[in-house]
Amino acid sequence: MFELYNPNPSGKAVGDCTVRALTKALDKTWDEVFVMLTMEAYNMCDMPSSNVVWGNILRENGFTKKACPECATFSHFANSHPQGTYLVCTGSHVACVKDGILYDSWNSQNEIVDFYYEKGD
Repeated sequence: MFELYNPNPSGKAVGDCTVRALTKALDKTWDEVFVMLTMEAYNMCDMPSSNVVWGNILRENGFTKKACPECATFSHFANSHPQGTYLVCTGSHVACVKDGILYDSWNSQNEIVDFYYEKGD
């Protein structure tokens, strides 16, 4: 199932998918996540959208990165994960799946999962 989700304060839906996905996964505001990413990027001398930057934030918040060789589309992933919180990722896009619902600012159901992060207990 897909649900339109865009917490960007200006309503923008391009270029901030990492921020948007993390807001849903971490239950934080867009501003809070943006500051977290910016500070982590500063500390690492990297860009806020870098996979390693937001990956560190997820690990610090109890998420584990997992390969997904058997995964197909975001929609298939959401349907086969009816419970839990996940960030599903392509090489260039990130969205949040929470309790079987894909949250994104556009209908990304047909995107192919490359890897994902799963929230631990």
